[in-house]
Amino acid sequence: MSYQALYRVWRPQRFEDIAGQQAITQTLKNALVQNKTSHAYLFTGPRGTGKTSAAKIFAKAINCTHSQDGEPCNECDLCQSITQGKLGDVIEIDAASNNGVEEIRDIRDKANYAPTQADYKVYIIDEVHMLSMGAFNALLKTLEEPPANVIFILATTEPHKIPLTIISRTQRFDFRRISPQDIVERMRYILTQKEVDYAEDALQTIAKAAEGGMRDALSILDQALSFSEGALQTEDAMRITGSITQELLEGYIEALYSHETEKGLNILHALIAEGKDPSRFVEDMILFSRDLLLYQTSQADTLLKMAKADDGFAELAEQVPAALLYEVIQVFNETQQEMRLSNHAEVYLEVATVRLTQARAAVQTASTAPSSGGADDQVQEVAALKKQLAEMQKLMQNVTANQGTAKPAPQKAKRSSSSKSVFKVNKTSVHRVLENATRQDLSQLKDVWPDLMNVLEASQKAIMNTSTPVAASPQGLVVTFDYDILCERATNDTILLDAIGEYLEKVIGHRAEMISVPAEQWPIVRQEFIKQMKEDSTSAEDNQEAAAPDPKEDQIVSEAFKLFGESFVQVKE
Repeated sequence: MSYQALYRVWRPQRFEDIAGQQAITQTLKNALVQNKTSHAYLFTGPRGTGKTSAAKIFAKAINCTHSQDGEPCNECDLCQSITQGKLGDVIEIDAASNNGVEEIRDIRDKANYAPTQADYKVYIIDEVHMLSMGAFNALLKTLEEPPANVIFILATTEPHKIPLTIISRTQRFDFRRISPQDIVERMRYILTQKEVDYAEDALQTIAKAAEGGMRDALSILDQALSFSEGALQTEDAMRITGSITQELLEGYIEALYSHETEKGLNILHALIAEGKDPSRFVEDMILFSRDLLLYQTSQADTLLKMAKADDGFAELAEQVPAALLYEVIQVFNETQQEMRLSNHAEVYLEVATVRLTQARAAVQTASTAPSSGGADDQVQEVAALKKQLAEMQKLMQNVTANQGTAKPAPQKAKRSSSSKSVFKVNKTSVHRVLENATRQDLSQLKDVWPDLMNVLEASQKAIMNTSTPVAASPQGLVVTFDYDILCERATNDTILLDAIGEYLEKVIGHRAEMISVPAEQWPIVRQEFIKQMKEDSTSAEDNQEAAAPDPKEDQIVSEAFKLFGESFVQVKE
């Protein structure tokens, strides 16, 4: 028989084997014991947290004739058939490839037939959020009036894409990310059963890289075992996961604390040369700084997510001030946002390193200047600060000169400020949307906006990343952008506008024209529309009053007609 991956061989076969979901498994077991099972369940949560495994175990437990305390025996013919996927009464369906109306109608028709071997017919629909709206509507009727002895178990990683009418007819269980401790415990059990030697730190490294997914953890473990020679070592796990050793992170923090820019850059360049992911380095630095902060407060190892509380870590926590750690988290968080829109991530990391070392050195030099020192020392410190300031100004001028023609800084600033008003808003189109805008259309648009961002291509997503829908009508929508350049690109990108229109037509049923407005101009445009509407309303009222006849004048004209006749009376305004 060919080799099987660890996550397939060691897939949970009992509720007690599912790691990190004790509340859910205990609830399902109690429902089975007390015969209070529902006709439909919804299992949601991140990938690899046990949703499909729990569904198959539930199918076995409700049909097993020898179940005890809600657990299947896994020895009878029914349990064995379900485990092997051979029982016709337990049907697993992948909604990603069977998402049409016809497939769901077929399920609905076959659900009316009684089970042939088991007591209950169980339908397990994985990735149910991939069903089309028509398929959901076809499934809704079955969930409203379920046949006897039929149970539906829906599993998904994106519950927000499921209609509320479906969710309200199911019992929902939210599977959470599995803690590193539970992942390590499960891997330790598997390696013990396989009689494989391992280093404890290697398991910790794999558990952190799995980010709460047991399947991901076992896949990484499988790869690490193939890479290692006999025993699983920490170095093997580090290479497979691309993780950064704690010693390097400690050395980087020490370089920041001691204001050694060159040392910090050398560590950074060495990591990048080894092929480490810059985004992973940023995440590790944020978590490592967070661990240092918490350890300074409580000295508890259980709160640590990234670090190991050894002597070097404890010494670093005592040495580094909390202010530096706060600044590291803030700067790297900003760097993380900037890296998403750039192809040169290492440049942002270099800038962050220089910023954290040199800027803090200048601040500390100024704040720790001795009050009782001589005048010469103070003069030297002031001169050093002036020199650093001059270098920073020179650097900024060089950057400015590279972006355009060599002009004085005030003129450049004036030009850049005036360029913000270049983009002209199509106020006519905006007013046309606002005249028919409704809260319902805007609310519907905001609900589908995150999904729209996921559908767009990477270049289109970069343009629409800072967009916010602010008004919507059945025929159009108004979207604001934080930057004028993105607003202009979105307006001129016909491919992007077509993609948005086609998606909205598919999801909400009608195509809407998108009008882009800079965020800073939106309040002005909206206020102008309100003012115009008030003026039009006032003008209409005046016209009505002018057109209305005066009752007194009508009475005089009538009397004149009676006295002189209509042919001799001429009415003038």
